[in-house]
Amino acid sequence: MNKKYWEMNTEELAHATRTFDKEFSAHKSKPLGPADRLVHRKATKPGRPRVGKGAYRINITVEQQLLAKTDRFAKSHGLTRSQLIAHALRHEMAGTANGRS
Repeated sequence: MNKKYWEMNTEELAHATRTFDKEFSAHKSKPLGPADRLVHRKATKPGRPRVGKGAYRINITVEQQLLAKTDRFAKSHGLTRSQLIAHALRHEMAGTANGRS
């Protein structure tokens, strides 16, 4: 049965969730395998995920209207402000490297 829980009647829901009624015992569980340890380590690691070789927080000064336009543009394109600025920097440096000044 592939019904969503909220689509089931009481009897179907009881049948689908009966495995959760069993008592859990930690001593019956197995140690995590290498892939599961990696997932657990990443999930419990505090802080932001690494991007590339890591990220640095910087302070820059931007005109208010330009920042407001930047935020609207980023939001409308599904980006964060940081993602948009990083993309613009890469784009500008690529253009300069191709002979543009």
